[in-house]
Amino acid sequence: MLQFPIMPKILIVEDHALVREALAHVLRALEELRVEEAANGTQALAMLRDSTDFDLILLDLALPGMDGFACLKQFRQICPHIPVVILSAFSYPETIKRVFAEGASGFIPKHYSGDKLVRAIMYVLNGKIFRPDDAHKLPKSSEILTIPLERRKARLTQYGLTGRQGEVFSLMVNGHSNREIAERLGLSEGTVKIHLSAIFKRLGVSSRTQAIAIIDRRAIK
Repeated sequence: MLQFPIMPKILIVEDHALVREALAHVLRALEELRVEEAANGTQALAMLRDSTDFDLILLDLALPGMDGFACLKQFRQICPHIPVVILSAFSYPETIKRVFAEGASGFIPKHYSGDKLVRAIMYVLNGKIFRPDDAHKLPKSSEILTIPLERRKARLTQYGLTGRQGEVFSLMVNGHSNREIAERLGLSEGTVKIHLSAIFKRLGVSSRTQAIAIIDRRAIK
């Protein structure tokens, strides 16, 4: 089963208000998701310079002014740890090839249903790369383990973790290696090890396996 990081935060970058609001509505229907919106690349960049605590960016390619490709390049420079998923009505092979060459973590055609969109986003949030050809790999809705919002909020308080420890904790639970955690959060592997040691101490365990076992038991109660 796949599960979201703790209360993931998503930035939607889409210039058409109706489309943007519809996307936000679909994603907010899941209590575990926090969603913010930007109408263009300039606005999105300003938001990211102010805060890089987003877990994923959903980016339209056909933006006015600074187009999606230019935005993608800027996002990769400013916040390389945040996966960017392209959402586009133009599913040309050369377009898809280019977005991945420039660092995107996913490409979702706009003709996807809301359910399929959410499952594709879930796929990327769990550290995978999503291509339209991989649609058959998407988890079924019944295979997605979600934890009620109030229990997600209680986790950090319950374990007494700092915000950064909570981020490391979330990525660890979802199976990321120390190197992957370091890359996604912009940390050194040594710093990740320090955070993991503190997390293990809080949980009263000595390994990832023990920590995940404890978390899994508590999460499903």
